[in-house]
Amino acid sequence: MPSHPENTHVNHTFAALAKSDAQLAPLADHPYTKAASEERVEAAKASLEASGFKVHVVSSRDEAFETLKSLIPAGASVNNAHSTSLEEVGFITYLKGETEWDNVHAKILAEKDYAKQGELRRTIGSTVDYYLTSVSAVTETGALVHGDLSGSKVGGVAFGAKNVIVLVGSNKIVKDEDEAYKRTHEFALAAESARARDAYGVPASAVVHYEVIKKANPFNPSRIQVVLVKGALGF
Repeated sequence: MPSHPENTHVNHTFAALAKSDAQLAPLADHPYTKAASEERVEAAKASLEASGFKVHVVSSRDEAFETLKSLIPAGASVNNAHSTSLEEVGFITYLKGETEWDNVHAKILAEKDYAKQGELRRTIGSTVDYYLTSVSAVTETGALVHGDLSGSKVGGVAFGAKNVIVLVGSNKIVKDEDEAYKRTHEFALAAESARARDAYGVPASAVVHYEVIKKANPFNPSRIQVVLVKGALGF
């Protein structure tokens, strides 16, 4: 039995979406759903570290959950982008409970006025002590790549948040930035569109913002940490 909290969004894992969504079904057994080899994981770790990121390689979802918890000190303000990976390791379920952190994400969602909620996302949501997210690709050259519709994730990751923790499965390791673009737009977007159809009743999602983080900020090199899981996680 897993020691991490339960994922309460099991209908939005890639496997579940590929079964329920006819448009995503052709990608059900795509190579991007498979975990990378140990050798490829270690190579990606070395490249990310050469780019200045701090990397924690873990073997399981349980270990990923415990590592995430250990990286955030008591009293810290915390926000997260939507992330199936964070859901799958139980972190989102945990964050909704009683923790020693200031859950800014809950404060944002508690505001039901859409305009006011947007203002909270631009202000307290982007400037938290710790911002947690995933990415759509990690390149073997040491870059982190992700797409975003609203821009709220890009803002927090690029500059706003004091610290950023990226949780990523080894299924997201790709050769280079060209393949990262392909994985983001042809695979991850297809999966996110399936989730959006189920969750929001819209035809599709979109990559409005696209960010490639080639290296850590030389003025704050420890700001972005990567928790790299040896298994497959998210999409």
